[in-house]
Amino acid sequence: MIKTLRFVLALSLGALALPLLGGAVVAASTVAKPQCIVSLSPTATETLFSIGAGPQVQAVDVDSDFPKSGLPTKRINALNPSVESVLGICTSTKAHPSTKPDLVIISYDANSIKEKLTNLGVKVVDQDAATSVANALQQIRQLGRLTGHEAKADSLASSMNTLIKADIASVPAHPKKKITVYYEIGTNPYYSLTSKTFVGSLMKSLGLVNIADADSTTADAGYPELSAEYIVSANPKLVFLADSVKPSSVAKRAGFAKISAVTSNNVVELNADIASRWGPRLTVLMYQLTSEVKKVLHEAKLRN
Repeated sequence: MIKTLRFVLALSLGALALPLLGGAVVAASTVAKPQCIVSLSPTATETLFSIGAGPQVQAVDVDSDFPKSGLPTKRINALNPSVESVLGICTSTKAHPSTKPDLVIISYDANSIKEKLTNLGVKVVDQDAATSVANALQQIRQLGRLTGHEAKADSLASSMNTLIKADIASVPAHPKKKITVYYEIGTNPYYSLTSKTFVGSLMKSLGLVNIADADSTTADAGYPELSAEYIVSANPKLVFLADSVKPSSVAKRAGFAKISAVTSNNVVELNADIASRWGPRLTVLMYQLTSEVKKVLHEAKLRN
């Protein structure tokens, strides 16, 4: 439940926060390679280690859990960070005599930490929740420029873009086959996301019809609370669970046993961490979404 709340909070804050990318884009040649980086974003942590900046990272937030090895032991609560915890986090060395970090990356601005640290001379970059594939790749490239790993970041972003485009292209056009989808990010109550969100746009690119779209208002910021009755009446053909819920438990909910996705065994468990982040493992999420859509289309073809 705690992870679900963190996920909804991070997404909703990311969806509302502006500007999308904090800090001006600076040419790599003018940036001194940071010796001590603090990542208060699980997504940024994954990216930093993927582009070769892992050795520069001396502290991460409590939710950073990938890669599975090599992460620093120093942790900071990104939901309630203090200035003191960040300023004294770095190991003082000859190359970096200060305990203040050279670079702090956040995904939302809890406790106005960005302003507080900036006023004390610490560089803070705000990378809010991505709103598109292009934006997610832009953030990867930005971290490459800021950390001295521009070439590897550009290569990673390019390969991700190629894979995602290939996945989208691999789905047969199906204008006459309406595939409705329910994407669950929380239970009790049931939280979902619309096509206006990042993940929602990924599903839309695959031709899916999101049941949350018709039951959402502007006040939801793209993450509406849906009633069990509405989900059952919408009768989705495909259900994605991004909240660490097991597919077998869905049929036990009142009324859910008759949902098309349940009767056809198209309730799919996603890795909750991968589904809530927009870094290097975005390709893993896109591949799973794509595979399930093609499976439903194949089953429909066999029935005809």
